[in-house]
Amino acid sequence: MQRSARYKPFGFSYNELAMAQIEVDRLSKTYKVSEREGGALAALRSVLRRHYRHIRAVEEVSFSIEGGEIVGFLGPNGAGKTTTLKMLSGLLYPTSGRASVLGHTPWRRESAYLRRISMVMGQRSQLNWDLPAMDSFLVQLAVYQVDRARGRQTLDELVEMLDIGHVLRKQVRTLSLGERMKCEICASLLHHPAVLFLDEPTLGVDLTMQERIRSFIADYNRRYEATIILTSHYMADVTALCERIIVIDHGRILFDGPITQISARLAPFKLIRLDLDRNIDGYDFNRLGHVIDHTERKLILQVPKDQATVTASRLLSDLPVADLTIEDPPIEDVIRQLFARGVEAGP
Repeated sequence: MQRSARYKPFGFSYNELAMAQIEVDRLSKTYKVSEREGGALAALRSVLRRHYRHIRAVEEVSFSIEGGEIVGFLGPNGAGKTTTLKMLSGLLYPTSGRASVLGHTPWRRESAYLRRISMVMGQRSQLNWDLPAMDSFLVQLAVYQVDRARGRQTLDELVEMLDIGHVLRKQVRTLSLGERMKCEICASLLHHPAVLFLDEPTLGVDLTMQERIRSFIADYNRRYEATIILTSHYMADVTALCERIIVIDHGRILFDGPITQISARLAPFKLIRLDLDRNIDGYDFNRLGHVIDHTERKLILQVPKDQATVTASRLLSDLPVADLTIEDPPIEDVIRQLFARGVEAGP
């Protein structure tokens, strides 16, 4: 598996690793799960003798992330993304392997480490639903023992950046999902974490709110040079924020590199989108490439990358073209291809 230039596994010299804030080396997590058939008799048997199955959620995962990077951590449901983030944030103890985040071993849960990281999970809440959001923010500042003046300044900055001043005094249970997610992010950043684990931060919110949250994450990264690992099923989140992605499936890394590279390696073709001035009958588009979609005056044609320009020129000369564009395939389709293959992306 070819990795990006930023990938530096364990074994490199100290100077080579000096810029890396997250180092993961052959990290694995296996769950021991009891199983039994349904019914009272099976329940009785299980009291005397239980059957177990071992599930490898993460299998010898290795990667390195430098300070200030925003890295997309992608995979289908059950791929091992959240398990990996929970180990890196100290919520789970691994079965084997090692990791270093900011020079600390995460699962030791040292106070000095926990003060420098944060984790936002789109499906979990750290806010008290019966209190105004401001009360939860004040509790967070107290828990992390943030200096009062510095904490107030940080809170004011985050409230402005997230545009949540109008919801601070409302009960959390009365907030919309988008407002609550922005408050969750605010609460997670009050202590200025150097490393941020974002697990589906835009889950369930509408498109406008997704865009606002993405804009905030990018702004926070620029201002404070925070290192961010982002998981999301919304590819717009990844393409807008990440230059590098790590793709994981069945607990194993399939790809680690620039987001542009995965398209070039797995999808060596271009899409030609064609709008015609009028309907054309009898023209054989299939001899030029693979027709993805064809409805009346619109056409999407897939052609080899090295033939895109020649094919476009031929279409322009043969047909009454109103508009023509040449595009890379959507990254969603490329990632889907990689999951379907289920093998490491080779050179």
